[in-house]
Amino acid sequence: MELQKSLLPRHIRLMALGGAIGTGIFKGTSETVSIAGPAVIFSYLFAGLLLLVVMSAIAEMAIAYPGLNMKGFIRKAFGKKVSFVIGWLYCFMWLVVCVIEVIAAGSFLQYWFPSMSLWSLSFISAIFIVAINLMNVKRYGEFEFWFAGIKITMIVLFIVLGAGILFGIIPSNDTNYMQNYIQYDGFFPHGWSGVFSALLIVIFSYGGSELIGLTLTETKDAEKVLPKVIKGVIWRIVIFYTLPILIICGLIPWNEIGNQTSPFVQVLSTVGFNGSAHIMNFVLITAVLSAANSGIYGCTRMLFSLASEGEAPKLFSHVSKNGVPLYGVILSAIILVGGTFVAYFSPDRVFGYLMAIPGFTVSLVWISICLAQLKLRKTYAAMPHFKVWGFPYITSFTAIALIISCVAFAFSEQNRVSIMVCLGILIFLIIGAMIVDKKDKYQQLTITK
Repeated sequence: MELQKSLLPRHIRLMALGGAIGTGIFKGTSETVSIAGPAVIFSYLFAGLLLLVVMSAIAEMAIAYPGLNMKGFIRKAFGKKVSFVIGWLYCFMWLVVCVIEVIAAGSFLQYWFPSMSLWSLSFISAIFIVAINLMNVKRYGEFEFWFAGIKITMIVLFIVLGAGILFGIIPSNDTNYMQNYIQYDGFFPHGWSGVFSALLIVIFSYGGSELIGLTLTETKDAEKVLPKVIKGVIWRIVIFYTLPILIICGLIPWNEIGNQTSPFVQVLSTVGFNGSAHIMNFVLITAVLSAANSGIYGCTRMLFSLASEGEAPKLFSHVSKNGVPLYGVILSAIILVGGTFVAYFSPDRVFGYLMAIPGFTVSLVWISICLAQLKLRKTYAAMPHFKVWGFPYITSFTAIALIISCVAFAFSEQNRVSIMVCLGILIFLIIGAMIVDKKDKYQQLTITK
């Protein structure tokens, strides 16, 4: 059986937002703010510009080569070995992201169930997400549409509520919030170096938006739908990150934002809105579960693509009666459930270790997309009606900026554990690509003889 073309434009739009709006904003903001202070909004704006170029490159190539998905573009540009490495790396990234999201869900559940362990609550969250991904793709898309819709609605309400408190429209415990932007070493407490240091975690936060590049094989009229969806998604993502962070840094001093709960809940509790904090905590749980939901979708569809092209075991191309890549979901479930036990062994440092890994891998995937567009532009049969502007300078600048970010990450002492894991996986995949390539060449030679 084949994958079903059942996803509608509204499903795609909310899936892209759902994949990008998860732990990165609701829990990761505490880490990025601690690195750069209120000036971290510049990290989010710059990363948003990079994302815009990457998404536009995907849309351009989708119109030029209908029927291919994100991995197909990379394979067409650089061959099987590169697509093997990037495809499997993308699967690995999403599995790590899913683990992060369910552990985040567990940490938010502890707000209500403090006596329960982090790993047990994370385990329950993992089982719930796996069950959703066994539904057919239309039901999955509908579920994700409402899941993502809840968190987006609540982010908008948080912005309205927070702005009202900040400007004194809504009474609270304090009235002089604006001083939080200039006290405690000012708006740039760690200078521009802090802004740049936060960039990789911010890229992780935006990672998931490129998931659109994998939905092409399950979307009706993808070539027409994609450009419209991208135009709407980009500005929403940037706004949904920058405005809440500005409000958070205004309502509570940036150096008092803790890692134990979400900054969103902390802010509402601090200003005396404890009832709202409970509502927000519910939204946070749905938000990170939504991101994990998108993560398993991304992993299983990439595994399906790899298996269809002989770059993964054939069983991962098996599709159930519901149109679900069944064995991909089973593998994701095993790793997801197993990954929750990381929280058992190291509950305090689990986020620091895990969050840097997707940031590095997302950067590599985005670099590959940019380089593929640079190489393939001259091979188009006809120039697409939607294309990246400023070619090749804008695309080249984006690729260079992402490469610099990866190099800075590699030489950062605090990321030593994460980079060792990333480089180890990368070396393993490169060796695997060479083995698969030699095996294919041997089989072709045998057939020729």
